[in-house]
Amino acid sequence: MRAAAARRVKTGRRRPILADTPSEQDERLETLHSYNVLDTEAEADFDDIVDLASKICETPVSLISLVDEKRQWFKARVGFEPQETTLDQSVCSHAILDGDFTEIPDMGADPRTVDNPLYVGDPRVKFYAGAKLVAPNGQPIGTLCVLDTKPRTLTDFQRQALQTLSRHVMMQLELRKKIRIEEALRAEMDHRVKNSFQTIASLLRMATRKVQDPDAKDVLALVERRFGAVASLHSELMGQGGKSKVQAASYLEQLSKLLAAGAPGHVTIFCEADPGELQAAQASAVGMIVSEFVANSIKHAFPEDRAGEIKISLRRQVETDGWLLECRDNGRGHGGTVAGADSTGLGRMLMSTATEQLNGRLTTDFGADGALMRVCFRA
Repeated sequence: MRAAAARRVKTGRRRPILADTPSEQDERLETLHSYNVLDTEAEADFDDIVDLASKICETPVSLISLVDEKRQWFKARVGFEPQETTLDQSVCSHAILDGDFTEIPDMGADPRTVDNPLYVGDPRVKFYAGAKLVAPNGQPIGTLCVLDTKPRTLTDFQRQALQTLSRHVMMQLELRKKIRIEEALRAEMDHRVKNSFQTIASLLRMATRKVQDPDAKDVLALVERRFGAVASLHSELMGQGGKSKVQAASYLEQLSKLLAAGAPGHVTIFCEADPGELQAAQASAVGMIVSEFVANSIKHAFPEDRAGEIKISLRRQVETDGWLLECRDNGRGHGGTVAGADSTGLGRMLMSTATEQLNGRLTTDFGADGALMRVCFRA
């Protein structure tokens, strides 16, 4: 106590008054931390807000101040160099205890701020006004504030504008939080679906090895191909952030890699596509057609391990605002049909159904130099 008194005599000032701890501090801090915003990089949306607040209120300093347990950290700032300060320099820690808006015309005349280092030292701040940042659960996490180096007051319009901008800050924080939660849920869903895909694919392979009937083997192989195409489509859709469209080139690349992994060593698969988007249903149908053509070629076009190539291309048709899917090989042995690799007719039925889903037209051309299949459909 004597040492403190001696310091007061020597310095001529008292220690800064720290704000009281909020009554629901644990919940308030939990709310603040749920936004995952502390110590993040600057963002233009928040920088624009403080710049606008400074201009509207005609103050040299504007801050988005987030009051943590032992510091205040600034998500955005104009006219103020530090990224954070201790709470003994924080006016915002007092402001979050008041109503929705706090205005201190002269910090030298207010007991909460008369000994604040920002007032008694550089930059000699004398005016403060702050609109609370209030989360949907009612917890204050900080303020949008403006500061000046001379005593003053704001106009009614400036006060209203500052409060409106503070609500906009919370909208931005809430938006980022919801996006982060949705991404986490999407990632969890993706993980579970992929695990399910892997489990089912393993069961299909096991069943195929145990079955002796050729027709049954063909059907199981067809199901496995269809399943693989669906898995590729799912992966591409998840990569598009949950949109109902996929990038044609990326999707076909994934599908061709899957088909190439199951192809014998003497058959090479090439794939190319123009830039553009496919609806999910269109991509599913295209995947079905491509998978069946490739399987048919592998089974019939290259007898006795004859080396060969299968080429898949998907091109935009500007004149018809559509797409042209071409599947070709340089082998022999299709037998004049592109019925699919199975002997049950299911492959032919699936390809016909897929073409109908595309509202497309399927044509084939077979010769000594290989097979060619074309499917035209509108975008």
